[in-house]
Amino acid sequence: MIGLSGYAGVMESIMNPDPAEEQQPSSPLANSWSLKQESSKNPKPKCVGGFVLVHAGAGYHSESKAKEYKHVCKRACQRAVDRLKAGALAVEAVAAALVELEDSPFTNAGMGSNLNLSGEIECDASIMDGKSLHYGAVGAISGIKNPVLVANRLLIEAQKGKLSAGRIPPCFLVGRGAHDWAVGHGIPPCLSQKMATKFSLSAYKRNKRKMELAETMDTGHNPAKKRRQSSENDNGSGCLDTVGAIVVDLEGNVAAAVSSGGLAMKHPGRVGQAAHYGCGCWAENACNMNPYSTAVSTSGCGEHLIRTMLARECSAAVQSEDAHQALLEAMQNKFISSPFLASEDRVLGGVIVLRCCRCVEAPPSQNIQGILVEFLWSHTTESMCVGYMSTQDSKAKTHISRLPPGTVPGQCLAIEGGVCRLTSVVE
Repeated sequence: MIGLSGYAGVMESIMNPDPAEEQQPSSPLANSWSLKQESSKNPKPKCVGGFVLVHAGAGYHSESKAKEYKHVCKRACQRAVDRLKAGALAVEAVAAALVELEDSPFTNAGMGSNLNLSGEIECDASIMDGKSLHYGAVGAISGIKNPVLVANRLLIEAQKGKLSAGRIPPCFLVGRGAHDWAVGHGIPPCLSQKMATKFSLSAYKRNKRKMELAETMDTGHNPAKKRRQSSENDNGSGCLDTVGAIVVDLEGNVAAAVSSGGLAMKHPGRVGQAAHYGCGCWAENACNMNPYSTAVSTSGCGEHLIRTMLARECSAAVQSEDAHQALLEAMQNKFISSPFLASEDRVLGGVIVLRCCRCVEAPPSQNIQGILVEFLWSHTTESMCVGYMSTQDSKAKTHISRLPPGTVPGQCLAIEGGVCRLTSVVE
C-alpha cells in the first residue's frame, strides 16, 4: 500500500518567477523554479553555487519539537551553502552540514546520541564523494564529538594512495581502533559523558525501567507477548532519527553523508546502516553508464536498511527517466515488499535523494552554464524532517513530511520533492 503525500505550498519560489512559470511546472514532480543571475550588462567572475538537502531523521517528530528540528535543518543547510559559496566542492560542504546536525542536542547523532545497553554512546557515520567514488566510515566509535569528521578524514587519506610498504589505507574503522586512528590524525577526543544530554539520559533511564519491567514479566502466563508489548515503543519509529545530507556543487559533483547514534538500548558494538557501504549513503557522478549524478542518504531501522542496501538501490533506480515514479517503485518493491524483509511486520525507513544533469535546453550564451537538480524524499515512518537550500537562496526552507492520515507506518509511504535549476556566469 502506497500513500502519496502532496506538497502544494511546500515548494516555494526562491526568486520571484514569472506567473507563467508557476502555472506550467517543467517537471513531473509538480513544482519547479529557476535560480538565475544576470550577466548581460555586468559580467562577473565565475559564480560558485550548488544545492543542499538535509534530513533530521525518519521516525516521529512531535509538534512540540518541530521548531527545533526545523531550526537545526536550516543551520545545516546554511553551513553547507557557506562552504559552497567559499568555493568548496560537494564533499566538503556535505561534511559541514553533518557537523551542524551532529552538534544539535535534538538529533540522534554525535551530541545527544542514544545510549546503548551499557549506558554508553557509540556512533556510526559515513561519507561518499561522487567525484572520486571514495568512501569513509566509522562504526561504534566512542569519545568523538563529530564522527563524520573521522569518516571524512578516512576518505581524504584514502585519496592520497597507498601507505608505506604498499599497504592499502582503511576506509572503514570501528570501536577503539577508530577512536585511536581519529586522535592520531588530529581529531580531538571528547568525553562520552559530555556527549550525553538531558534528553538522551532521561530516555535511557525510561527505557531501562521498561526493560526491567519486561524482565519481571517473564514469570507471567505469556511472557513473550508481554515483552513485545513493553518494548513496542522502544523499537518503534520514534527512535529512528539518523541524520544525513546530500549536496551538488555547480561543477555537478555530488556527495552524501549520514550519521547516527543508533537504536536506543542497542547492544554494545552494534553497527547500523549509517556506517555500511551502500546502505547509509551513496553518491556517484554521471558517467558513460549513468546519465545522471545521484546522491542518497537514508534513515530508519538500520537492520532493515542494511538488508536491502537501500541507498544504492535508490541511486540506481533514479537513473530512470521519471525520478518520482522510479523512487516510488524502489521504495515499494525494494524496501516495503522486499523478500529480504518478508518476516517483518513493519518496514521502517526513509531516504533523501537528488539527481542532476547539465540543463538540456541550449543556453542563451556560452558564458552561461546550468544544472538541473531534482530532489525527493520518501519515508515509511510516521514523519521525516527535511531542509533544502541553494547558494542563490536567501534562506533555507524546511518541512516535516508526514504519512497520509489513516495509513500504517512501515506498510505505506509518503513521497515528495521538487526541481531546481542552477545557472551561473562563467568568465
